[in-house]
Amino acid sequence: MPIDILSSLSGALVGAILGLVGGGGSVLAVPLLVYGVGVSSAHVAIGTSALAVAASAFANLLGHWRAGTVKWRCGLTFAAAGVIGAFAGSTVAKTIDGARLLALFGALMVIVGIAMFMRRKAEGDPDVQLTRASARQLLPWLIASGLGVGLLSGFFGIGGGFLIVPALMLATGMSLPFAIGTSLIAVTAFGAATATSYAISGLVDWRIAALFIAGGIVGGVGGGALGRLLAARKGALGTVLAAVIVAVGLYVVTRSLGSPGA
Repeated sequence: MPIDILSSLSGALVGAILGLVGGGGSVLAVPLLVYGVGVSSAHVAIGTSALAVAASAFANLLGHWRAGTVKWRCGLTFAAAGVIGAFAGSTVAKTIDGARLLALFGALMVIVGIAMFMRRKAEGDPDVQLTRASARQLLPWLIASGLGVGLLSGFFGIGGGFLIVPALMLATGMSLPFAIGTSLIAVTAFGAATATSYAISGLVDWRIAALFIAGGIVGGVGGGALGRLLAARKGALGTVLAAVIVAVGLYVVTRSLGSPGA
């Protein structure tokens, strides 16, 4: 099957998963690009994936902004610190052998899948704000957690929403719906920073990225519509996705460790 079609279909699959269950699908982008589309370089797959994830997160951010579930000051502070970490993480990742990097990515996928089995509680303060009065308490936590999560996001070329959401809740005490909406500021920023770092090194396939993003938009619309129909079963769908992510992660680790240079 032509690469253009495979790129669009892979993007549509990731978009559909994001629309259907609200998260977790973007971590599948790199293995889809490597084993599905046939991108031979792990670094190009990560750089291209980061660009696609940033575009997808920005599109979703606009929807959450309209819904009023974005804490801009908290999100921008977290993202500003995290962008520094993302540049540092991506710089280090580019020096690592592709097979080893994929093996580490597969191990991360297993961790992400296991974390998705754990249910997140929605409790928290929906009214929390970063102000002069609260800055002394919130700023150190936002900066430290943003820097750490950004480092991991840049290293693996992922949006990192599964890390950003709990980090925001821990740093500020905000409730889950606001943490999800606010996290998209950081996902967009981290993805853009990582993609920029890889693009400077010539490690982004712009054509594949464009097709992947276009497919993701179409898939996201379809997945969102299906998600509304299956709203009562989102818990079960999330469990299935978590199992798929763990299985794919184990496959990536096995394939990567068997590659020359691993």
